[in-house]
Amino acid sequence: MDQHIPTQPSGPEAAHRVQQALAALRRGAAVVVDAADGPLLAAAPECLDEAGLRAFRAQAGRGGLWLACAAWRSPDGPRALEVSGLGAGELLALVDPARSLEELARAQRLAAAPTDADAALELCKLAHLMPAALLASSQLDCPWRVSTGEIAAYAGWVDSALIRVVEARVPLALAEDARIVAFRPRDGGREHLAILVGRPEDQAEPLVRIHSECFTGDLLGSLRCDCGEQLRGALAAMNEAGAGVLLYLAQEGRGIGLVNKLRAYSLQDRGADTLEANEALGFAGDERSYQPAAAMLQALGVGRVRLLTNNPDKLAALAAAGVEVVERVPHSFPSNGHNESYLATKAERFGHLF
Repeated sequence: MDQHIPTQPSGPEAAHRVQQALAALRRGAAVVVDAADGPLLAAAPECLDEAGLRAFRAQAGRGGLWLACAAWRSPDGPRALEVSGLGAGELLALVDPARSLEELARAQRLAAAPTDADAALELCKLAHLMPAALLASSQLDCPWRVSTGEIAAYAGWVDSALIRVVEARVPLALAEDARIVAFRPRDGGREHLAILVGRPEDQAEPLVRIHSECFTGDLLGSLRCDCGEQLRGALAAMNEAGAGVLLYLAQEGRGIGLVNKLRAYSLQDRGADTLEANEALGFAGDERSYQPAAAMLQALGVGRVRLLTNNPDKLAALAAAGVEVVERVPHSFPSNGHNESYLATKAERFGHLF
């Protein structure tokens, strides 16, 4: 392990190394994860073309190549396939979530993944890629190196503080007296937004809605979910109440990103529910963090809220962050003929309170 690579996170410098590694993965380059048993070379199969795979093999030297996927998990950790002779297209086909694990196990022998493969898979998650990684041992130097500790600490570091950037008046169709305050995360990533209706800072316990972005529902009016109705319904309720705060979090698809959400939709079309589809991709059922929501409320001077939600996780997250939820205000809408199973899964598998 190179001495200039720390084994533990060290604030902005460590975060910058993780950011560089994420960008490298997304453009098909290999990165090195400094792991307990030595450097582990990693690349994202969905971003590798044949030229990138040849470069990866050259960096790996004579050692074997392993393909690990978070969805191929046993009680002892992620599983992997030895894939030294396969091409880039074949690697991508292997991690296709439409291919069942049983089919894969019949065709290939799954073995324990290399040590600290979980850190490489987490790096792919952070890049909003499918959590699958091509892995090899390597002693070669690489410009993009991170430690397992830096990867583990990164998300918490990003969510632990937000920078208030700008506030502007934006009259809305459902709430003409509205302002938008933009907050930037510490990694310089996509901004979270606080939509202020009226003057919630003057109310002791304003209505608050934590709303994760949903491109398909919020913007396109998708009928697969109830997100658009919840967004517009919350703004209307706040306008009627005279004030409120809608926290719009940049966490598409329960935190897995838009592309992976569309992959999950494809699996749902084959019969999986929302939870099963996310797990088939290698994600948890819900990958979101509500630390940014609590940080925005604290920056706005809002310490007591009436929360518009059906999700008990949001209640617990705000309470843990020191924001007092004095009332849970139910926030549900009738099914529309397309989202019955989605709403049922929310209640039965995620514990939402309808």
